Amino acid sequence: MSLRSTLDFLLYQWLDAESLNQRPRFAEHSRETFDAVFETCERIAREKYAPFNRLVDTQEPHFDGDKVILPQATYEAQKAYAESGMLSAAQDFEHGGMQLPYTIEAAANSFFAMASVSIGSGMLSTGNANLLMAHGTPMQKQVFASNEFSGRFSGTMCLSEPQAGSSLSDVATRATPDGEDFAQDPLGARYRMRGNKMWISAGDHELTENIIHLVLAKIPGPDSQLPAGTRGISLFIVPKKLVNTAGELTGERNDVALAGLNHKLGWRGTVNTLLNFGEGKYPVVSTGGGLDGKGAGAVGYLVGQPGEGLRCMFHMMNEARIGVGIAAVMLGQAGYEASLDYAKTRPQGRPSGPAGKDATRPQVPIIEHADVKRMLLAQKSYCEGALALALYCARLVDEQHTGTPDAADEARLLLEVLTPIAKSWPSEWCLEANSLAIQVHGGYGYTRDFPVEQYWRDNRLNMIHEGTHGIQAMDLLGRKVLMENGRGLALLAGRIQATAAQAQQVPELTAHAAALTAAWQQVTNATQAAWATGKPVDALANAVPYLQAFGHTVLAWIWLDVALATVRLDASQLIAVNIGRMRAAAYFYHYELPKIGAWLQVVANRDLTCADMPADAF
Repeated sequence: MSLRSTLDFLLYQWLDAESLNQRPRFAEHSRETFDAVFETCERIAREKYAPFNRLVDTQEPHFDGDKVILPQATYEAQKAYAESGMLSAAQDFEHGGMQLPYTIEAAANSFFAMASVSIGSGMLSTGNANLLMAHGTPMQKQVFASNEFSGRFSGTMCLSEPQAGSSLSDVATRATPDGEDFAQDPLGARYRMRGNKMWISAGDHELTENIIHLVLAKIPGPDSQLPAGTRGISLFIVPKKLVNTAGELTGERNDVALAGLNHKLGWRGTVNTLLNFGEGKYPVVSTGGGLDGKGAGAVGYLVGQPGEGLRCMFHMMNEARIGVGIAAVMLGQAGYEASLDYAKTRPQGRPSGPAGKDATRPQVPIIEHADVKRMLLAQKSYCEGALALALYCARLVDEQHTGTPDAADEARLLLEVLTPIAKSWPSEWCLEANSLAIQVHGGYGYTRDFPVEQYWRDNRLNMIHEGTHGIQAMDLLGRKVLMENGRGLALLAGRIQATAAQAQQVPELTAHAAALTAAWQQVTNATQAAWATGKPVDALANAVPYLQAFGHTVLAWIWLDVALATVRLDASQLIAVNIGRMRAAAYFYHYELPKIGAWLQVVANRDLTCADMPADAF
């Protein structure tokens, strides 16, 4: 079964994405235009990305002392992607976009993630530009966002610092007003930046004319001290090369210097950097004088209001979290398809009969062995289920932006609850799918003669990207299930219960419906028990097991809803792939959903075995 046929089923048979064309924003589209986008993206991914996935893994970016060197294939792929219009796919026609539903944009980008995730497909540039469209001034939108959408510029997000990691409260990059006229700069209030940012993907390269960094920093108070906590964080546009109000390069380099390249386990085709802002390597003398009066300090332009940087940045981070989830799904799917092909063609072993194995009979393909089928079915249930979840979340984004006020508000709350799952669940379980793909290949799976070891390495990074499991778990249990008096959780419960009620009427799904209902009750009880003392230390001690159980229950719901769409097909459509989809749903209910009991037990008991472990006892 191809990715395209899976997308067609999930989008059109399950999510009814075609009905989005009835909304004014998407009225000029049809299924034909959606399909044309898919065909274009599938072709570019097949021709410009997939053939070079191993190449970019082995020919890593390197710095020659002047610039970062990348394979020519990366330039060709990025050029083809920009020319396809996908960087601005969801933007308004008036901004050069295609005004596509986000659901279609997300589905179309899955082709690139599966073909070569580390070549990239502009997720950061699009997210950067989308943030500016939401929070930037008209001039910032025109000068920076529009050029990112066209592919002329690219973008990054600069949060982490070497000494702080995920602890944004400890951000130490500082932004000081640049001259007496700093507030009058047409590109935004102008500051000089000094600090370091770590793990910046696409932080330096020659793929585009310019790189637009979105940088979190703090503005010192009257005492020259940086404000404590996250409330003092502001957001700044810091271009690698300075531009004028027409978006033209001025010829002056900003004081942003590449301090080094990080060489990671996976995503080796992506440039990952440590950047120094304001160290004086490239003094800028054309503005207010800089930090030392001689041009030191990177020029940055304030986005939004001082102290609101994290609120603005979360616009990009949440979008990126769904994108990371899709990347994890597609790496899992790539491994699944590779191991499925291998299992169908690799002969090994013979079937057992009443008298045991007959050595004179020919070997059978390993897909005939029950345990290989188990590993393949596990991969299918993880990857196809996670893809469905990601597309469901993308559909909620469209509902939030174009639905009725009530529907939009419900979509917003559901996204708050589901986004931690959409990011974290695929990055754990589609990684497990990659591990199983290696196992299906046997000893060959560990060699570079087959692609599955690279898929595993690439996918291992997604458990860290855009917030670790621990961060997502504390966000879910510590904030999302409680926000607005638990209304988001109640909305999700209503949808789960509605699916279970429908499935209860279908004989082959009755047992699944009962299992889902019982699982959700366990999650509800554990949520209440975790917060029974009202102490965050007690409740959050086992936030990750809670996240795992919550995620498994959500995936069980998604699978049951997909199964309902499958059984509604007429007899002519009940082909082998749909039988496989029903069997994958059954696998998830029989093998995966029962795992939640062990995870929720420690949550409900507020078990402190881990939390109370003395550091010196390890």
